[in-house]
Amino acid sequence: MNTNYGIKIWSDNNFIIKNSTVNVNYKNKPSLLEITNNVRNKGYKGPILLRFPHLIKKQISTLYNEFNRAKKEFNYQGDFQAVFPLKVNQFPNFVNSLMEVSKTYNYGLEAGSKAELIIAMTHTPMGAPITVNGFKDKEMIALCFIAANMGHNITITIEGLGELETIIEVNHEFNKKREIPVIPKIGVRIRLHSAGIGIWAKSGGYSSKFGLTSTELLEAYELIQNNNLLEQLWMIHFHIGSQMSDISPLKKALREAGNIYADLKNRGASALNAINIGGGLAVEYSQHAHAKEINYALSEFANDVVFVLKEIAKNKEIAEPDIFTESGRFIASNHSVLIAPVLELFSQDYHEKSLRLKEINPPLIVELYDLWVSLNRATAREYLHDGLDHMESLLTLFDLGYIDLEDRSNTEILVNLIIKKSILLLKDDGTEELQKLQNKIQERYLVNFSTFQSLPDFWGLKQHFPMMPIDKLDIKPTNPATIWDITCDSDGEIAFDGELPLYLHDVDVTKDEYFLAFFLTGAYQEVLGMNHNLFTHPTEVIVEFDEEGNYTLEKLIESQNIMDVLDDMDYDKNWLDKKLKYQLEESTLINQTQKRELLGKLYLYLSENSYLKTIQASNEESS
Repeated sequence: MNTNYGIKIWSDNNFIIKNSTVNVNYKNKPSLLEITNNVRNKGYKGPILLRFPHLIKKQISTLYNEFNRAKKEFNYQGDFQAVFPLKVNQFPNFVNSLMEVSKTYNYGLEAGSKAELIIAMTHTPMGAPITVNGFKDKEMIALCFIAANMGHNITITIEGLGELETIIEVNHEFNKKREIPVIPKIGVRIRLHSAGIGIWAKSGGYSSKFGLTSTELLEAYELIQNNNLLEQLWMIHFHIGSQMSDISPLKKALREAGNIYADLKNRGASALNAINIGGGLAVEYSQHAHAKEINYALSEFANDVVFVLKEIAKNKEIAEPDIFTESGRFIASNHSVLIAPVLELFSQDYHEKSLRLKEINPPLIVELYDLWVSLNRATAREYLHDGLDHMESLLTLFDLGYIDLEDRSNTEILVNLIIKKSILLLKDDGTEELQKLQNKIQERYLVNFSTFQSLPDFWGLKQHFPMMPIDKLDIKPTNPATIWDITCDSDGEIAFDGELPLYLHDVDVTKDEYFLAFFLTGAYQEVLGMNHNLFTHPTEVIVEFDEEGNYTLEKLIESQNIMDVLDDMDYDKNWLDKKLKYQLEESTLINQTQKRELLGKLYLYLSENSYLKTIQASNEESS
């Protein structure tokens, strides 16, 4: 990976390395370091989430352009439409940007709950599609009827026969006195035999959570027909899983769904006109060529969908259906970048300055010191083995009580120095032994963020995300790095992995700030993030570019302060405030002047967020 951190593998040319920094590959190409410093100069510290609306627009336009190209190439007569599934990211700064940049595409939203449906109803332009998936009660179905009465192009996807019965009931209540009824479109989610692939494969197949079996589908069709709702039956829907790494399961599912669609069409479902293939378009998260996650391009994806559905339509002698997608990860993942400062390097005590050598040292300590000082390219391997042997002997002597803590400390430091020097001298050998030694001397970087809040899929699913420093990229990083977050949970760690190694720079963070960037975090990570240890959503800002190529920082939302987080946990802020004030006033340890001074400091601290303070190069206190 060296100094480029696999950026050409995962970034889709959205970010580039220019001189020593990571830069946005757009307009005037500002560096992430410059943007980060501009945010921090406004007084906002800790982790910062940067949103780039132009990357949302790029994904939407790429999706539409590829499907329209495939339609033209295969002379496909159906339309292409798409919606964004709100479950992927419901944050207003994202949703508002999404709808703003997608105006020319008639792009819509998909909702899976009542709250999401309200977002869809208020943010989707009239005429753009809204699809409603997931389990629904009578109230949610009634909201869909209200949306239809507003003029929205809304489709209710039936997940079970009970929902269809409720639709019939609500339709009777809403339209029994109307000459011209207003009814949402109806979609039917089918439970395919075909399953997906990878972590989310269970989204498809007979054991999947959603959809109708063939028997239930026939019952649903008869129920729709008997209640004069065939004119509303418009869509067949299926979904075989998120992050499809391979395209073959989709092709199999398309044939199955296409034949079901054709059968219903030929039975008399004349209004049926669309196949919704769900989501599943994968994103390349890997930073390493040998571990790439996907084996197809969007062009191949579009070609296969269009070709398979055209062939089925031709063979079954039906019109080619409209193609619907609900890709969320593909649209949202790359638009946001988390920037977090490194607070401390935990293994930096293994330096010569940390040695506590005595006037008279144990002979093995003296030998270790001589090995380190005299070690060269020719003697590196031999001296390295001698140093490791000496360490085992010295640690045994400590356990037996023959040497003290200073001697043990000197042993650890000297052996670590010998390993580092040997690796540097033998770096071109690339042996397995050296690789294992590198793992032993990995540096622990304490980073000012919460894995549970900002990268929950890493914690829960071991999903890797591209990460790299945003500057010093003209210098080769040498430290095998383990990332520690600031939670008090041992799972809040991204451990060094020899198969997917991350190397960072050896920096003194008391003198020079060092920032790590985590990419492709825009899908699921924010909405799944948890307030473990009560660390809340980081400060976020939208980076907008004007026609001249310059950027501005818009719609900055500061991370919640401590009292607001506690309020969200249903603590009574007023009671907490009074309790803290009372305890200070009643204290007999300080005088009135000191009480007033401490009260002022207390309120200052309560107005800040839970993320830690960082050490500036100027040694000024910052939050």
